[in-house]
Amino acid sequence: MTDEKLDQILKQALAPEVSDREIQVCKRRMGKMKKFGKIGKVAAAAAVIGICGLGYFNPVLAAKIPLIGKIFEKVEDHITYSGDYTDKQTVLTKEDDVGNLDTLDYSVTDKGITLTASEVYCDGYSIFLTVNVEAEEADFTHIPEHYTGRNIADNQTAAGFYIGGTWSVDGNSPEQLENTLEGKVIDSHTFAGMLKVNLAEKVAGSGELSLNVNGLGYDDDRMLDREEITASHWTDGSWNIVLPFEVNEADVKTIEVGEKKGNITLSNVVISPYQVIVHTTTKGKQRELTDGRREKLLSKDPDLTDAEMFEILGWSYEPCQTIVFNQDGEMLYPDTEIAGRAGFAVQGKEIETLHIFIFDNFDDWIQMEQEGLNSSVADQAVIAKEIHVE
Repeated sequence: MTDEKLDQILKQALAPEVSDREIQVCKRRMGKMKKFGKIGKVAAAAAVIGICGLGYFNPVLAAKIPLIGKIFEKVEDHITYSGDYTDKQTVLTKEDDVGNLDTLDYSVTDKGITLTASEVYCDGYSIFLTVNVEAEEADFTHIPEHYTGRNIADNQTAAGFYIGGTWSVDGNSPEQLENTLEGKVIDSHTFAGMLKVNLAEKVAGSGELSLNVNGLGYDDDRMLDREEITASHWTDGSWNIVLPFEVNEADVKTIEVGEKKGNITLSNVVISPYQVIVHTTTKGKQRELTDGRREKLLSKDPDLTDAEMFEILGWSYEPCQTIVFNQDGEMLYPDTEIAGRAGFAVQGKEIETLHIFIFDNFDDWIQMEQEGLNSSVADQAVIAKEIHVE
C-alpha cells in the first residue's frame, strides 16, 4: 500500500483532528506491530486509532481484589475477541483475598517479572489464554490503549503487552508467538490480559500448550515524540510454562462450502463463540497438485493435508482479501489474514447468516470496508457467498 493511501485511510479513520505528525507516528507503530504479527490490512489502522485518536491516559488504579482466575471477567468486554467466557473457560489458577495462589504450577518468575497463567479456552482452532503480569519495578500506568471495536462509539478499548518467544502443542515443532497480550492495566505493577494462539491444524480432545517466552515489553505514552516508541520497555528473559487445555466443541460449527471461482476456493467456514474463520485455498496450486502429484504424495502418506503437501513441495498459498458481514449488515472485525485462513472477531454479534466476500484486489476490499454490505464493489468479489448458520 502506498504512503498516500495509508494517509487517506488513517485520516478517515482517526478522530476528528489528527495532525500529520500523529499520522506519521501511527505509521511507524503500525510497521512495528506488523512485525509482531498483531494486526494487518485496515485492521492495523483501526488498532492504532486508540493510540492517536483517544489520546493517552492513566487508568484508575483498581482495588486489590482477587484477580487471577477471573481475568476473562475483567477483560472480556474490552479485548478484540470479546464475549462472555463464563462457564466456557477452564480455570488453571486462582488466588485468595490476600493474593495467595492455589497452585504454583502455572506461575513463573524471571528478571523481576512474574507471569501467571489464569484461564484457558480452546475451540479447536485457537487457544485463548489469560495471563497476569506482575513487575514490582515497573509502571504500567503509561501503557496506551487502542480501539478493539469496529466503531469509536463502541468505546471498546484495551491495552497491549508485547510477548516474544515460541509455543507448541503436544511436543510439535515450535511456532513463533505472534499476538500480543491484550487487556487492562490493573495498577502500576499489574497487567491482566489474554493471549490468542492460532493452531496450525484443528485439534480435538485435550492437549498441552508449551509457552517459551523470551521477552516482554510495552509502549510508553510519555515517548510519543520519539522516532521509535514500540516496546520501549523490553526485558529479555525466560518464562516457560506448560498448560493443559481441553477443546470445547459444544458451540463450534463447521460449514463445508467447497466453492471454486477464479483462482480461489472457499473451503469451509468455522463459527465459534468468539471467532469466525474462513478457510480458503488457491485454485492454481490445487491444479498443480491434481496433476499426478497429489496421488504420488498420498501413496506415501494417505493422511497428508493439502497444506502439508504444499510444504513438502515448497509451495505456499497466497492470502486472499476476505470481508464478512452478518445478517444485520454488521461487518465482523478482521484480524490478520494469512494464506488459507482469515479470522474475524464475533464480539457478541448475532450470527445467523454470514455474507462472505473474497477479493483478489486490496483496493476493492478497502472500498467495501468503507461502504458496507451494499458496496458498489460487491460484484467485483471473486466469491460472494451467503451462508445460513442457524
